[in-house]
Amino acid sequence: MRIDILTILPDLLQGPFSDSIMKRAQEKGHLELFIHNIRDYSSSKQKNVDDYQYGGGAGMVMSIQPIADVIEKLSSEREYDEIIYMTPDGELLEQSTCNDLSLKGNIIILCGHYKGVDDRIRQHLITKEISIGSYVLSGGELGAAVLVDSIVRLIPGVLNDETSALTDSFQDNLLSPPVYTRPPEYNGWKVPEVLLSGNFKKIEQWREEKALERTQERRPDLLK
Repeated sequence: MRIDILTILPDLLQGPFSDSIMKRAQEKGHLELFIHNIRDYSSSKQKNVDDYQYGGGAGMVMSIQPIADVIEKLSSEREYDEIIYMTPDGELLEQSTCNDLSLKGNIIILCGHYKGVDDRIRQHLITKEISIGSYVLSGGELGAAVLVDSIVRLIPGVLNDETSALTDSFQDNLLSPPVYTRPPEYNGWKVPEVLLSGNFKKIEQWREEKALERTQERRPDLLK
């Protein structure tokens, strides 16, 4: 998979992709990640990427020219399955969306700033708009990092145990059941006996029951 991220703060995105699973995904060749500084495409001498909004009001707006130019350049080099804009008023990110996007080959992610981007970008160039929650961040970079992590970990070969992602919360509209590890008893707190039994049929049944129970308690909306 190839992912191109468009941003005015490229340094902000170095950390999330230089360690752990995202680093290994790139080293193994499962992920090609390119971060593009939108300022490099500005036609102004000052490399401006924003301007005052028409109609007045507080806050600047990201200019159409540099964003359109970088998208046009990338699109001339290869075909993109999705051009995604990270925005608070986009589609709420769900596991099903991550599953779908993990099957794509090439994706562009645009990180917004200020009051957002000139809406003509959204009308004519963006194919999908995603929000990571009903709140506002300073920019789209953190949201982009969340989106990339949630997608890439699903690509076969990225995780050491490929079945791990299949048992995560939300994959089957249930939350994950409780998990335990050694020691079997600590400070009087014991691991459920069924998990120590070696009876994998009963263990699987227990996990299914606990997943349903936890979902009913914490996210009953998932069961609808």
